[in-house]
Amino acid sequence: MYRTHTCGELRIENAGNEVTLAGWVQRVRDLGAMTFVDLRDRYGITQLVVDENTDKAVADALEELGREFVIQAKGTVRERQSKNKNIPTGEVEIALSEINVLSPAELPPFTIQDDTDGGDDLRMKYRYLDLRRDVVRENLVLRSKMAHAVRNYLNSKDFIETETPVLIKSTPEGARDFIVPSRMNEGQFYALPQSPQTFKQLLMIAGFDRYYQIVKCFRDEDLRADRQPEFTQIDCEMSFVEQKDVLEMFEGLTRHMFKETLNVEVDEFPWMPYAEAMEKYGSDKPDTRFEMLINDITETVKGKDFVVFDSAEYIGAICAKGCAEYTRKQLDGLTNWVKRPQIGAKGLVYVKCNEDGTFKSSVDKFYSQDDLKAWAEKTGAEAGDLILVMSGDKKHMLDALGELRLEMGKQLGLRDKNVFKPLWVVDFPLLEWDEESKRFYAMHHPFTSPKPEDIELMDTDPGKVRANAYDLVINGVEIGGGSVRIFDSELQSKMFSLLGFTKEEAEAQFGFLMKAFKFGAPPHAGIAFGFDRLVSLFAGLDTIRDVIAFPKNNAGRDVMIDSPSAVAEAQLDELNLKLNLKEKK
Repeated sequence: MYRTHTCGELRIENAGNEVTLAGWVQRVRDLGAMTFVDLRDRYGITQLVVDENTDKAVADALEELGREFVIQAKGTVRERQSKNKNIPTGEVEIALSEINVLSPAELPPFTIQDDTDGGDDLRMKYRYLDLRRDVVRENLVLRSKMAHAVRNYLNSKDFIETETPVLIKSTPEGARDFIVPSRMNEGQFYALPQSPQTFKQLLMIAGFDRYYQIVKCFRDEDLRADRQPEFTQIDCEMSFVEQKDVLEMFEGLTRHMFKETLNVEVDEFPWMPYAEAMEKYGSDKPDTRFEMLINDITETVKGKDFVVFDSAEYIGAICAKGCAEYTRKQLDGLTNWVKRPQIGAKGLVYVKCNEDGTFKSSVDKFYSQDDLKAWAEKTGAEAGDLILVMSGDKKHMLDALGELRLEMGKQLGLRDKNVFKPLWVVDFPLLEWDEESKRFYAMHHPFTSPKPEDIELMDTDPGKVRANAYDLVINGVEIGGGSVRIFDSELQSKMFSLLGFTKEEAEAQFGFLMKAFKFGAPPHAGIAFGFDRLVSLFAGLDTIRDVIAFPKNNAGRDVMIDSPSAVAEAQLDELNLKLNLKEKK
């Protein structure tokens, strides 16, 4: 056999045992009279040693070893004289009696250790080497444990794990589809699924009652830290349930994952209406680990001949506790931060609440001490605090203040990655109006049910209709979202009409689902968790890339295998795409 033990297994009680290990050479340390080799596998590191008692052939073999050589080592376990308390195997070493090189290795382009000298691009190109590092591999081990916990919980709740198709029909709603040409159906295309939405609804119509799968989904959209062209969802659906039933079930799943993988007990899951989240946090995914709420001070500050405020639709403020000592350089830094294109504010007004009860402001020319005191009362500011104010279009300013709030929380150390604050955001708008196309779009998707009490508004004021939808947010990250579904074909037809579908378009795109509704559809609802985001949250990471074994870069490329890439002309001929590509050129 190649090994009797792993490199993370041996302890002091194994002293005297003859063992065989196999793994990668982490490093070789030649100290003259003695030579040490750190041997690594996924389980840990064990020190091998050659001294004056070692056979000369074995000692000579060590001189040929380099970093990342794959070797087999045989020898006797003995107690180390100089112990390493930082690793589980640090009390023992292996006195070598035999060594075999199983596979030599070129010098790797970066060091295979936690504090590597490899940059992001280099590590992406040699991802298989990057995955040897403990810090990266542990993220994938965590992912595996979380997937196991998901399956254990949902199986215990009578969910049926069911696979749905990967080659499906393209639909116009949502993000851009990845399309796949069909060789056997000339001029026609499959799409890769953005989600299994319609299929899981069909499974409810089929009577499966409770469905789930951990499933790959695909969206052809611009990338960022928490977005990849292919990603993984925990996708679920339930029959004969209302919103409360779904939220209770998946609070249970979330608690189970925290307990099983991090041994963390999670607090309550409060419900927050979408409108409150936007008004107080400037975001539909509020980070509730800290306060610093947004305050509407529009009526408090207008009418003092300060044109910037008097002409603004909305003036909002946040109170940064204990920040009255911010220097001019720090305040200028914040002003420049909100002026960045990503935020797009024109400026930032501040008020320092001094310890002596006075106020110092960037708009002292227009506002008296009594005026500024009123600002402090409105925002809950006390002596030693700093009030930050922005004005302009309400929607834009709420977004900007929400971003500023997060930045201040970061600067003040209030966004502790070891603290987890979940909540449900509910009562989203059902529809979003797009001024450019002059039409409504579904905020979630076309199958989301309106709140029963708002259905009448679909005929009179569609923009005010609330969705029977919900998002799970943890620490300012949208972890999952779902809704109660429309299961009545007449209501679904009305929804399609509001979204601008003609009867013919609705039939062409979703006729199969509408027909299925006519054969007895149960009330049903569901949710999908972003599994990559959830794992990155558990791992304390800001990007999902390091919880995916082989991710794409920010340009959507796999630089390791150089994909996407051109294909042979013969393949294009079979797909009848060659002519179109030439014409495009």
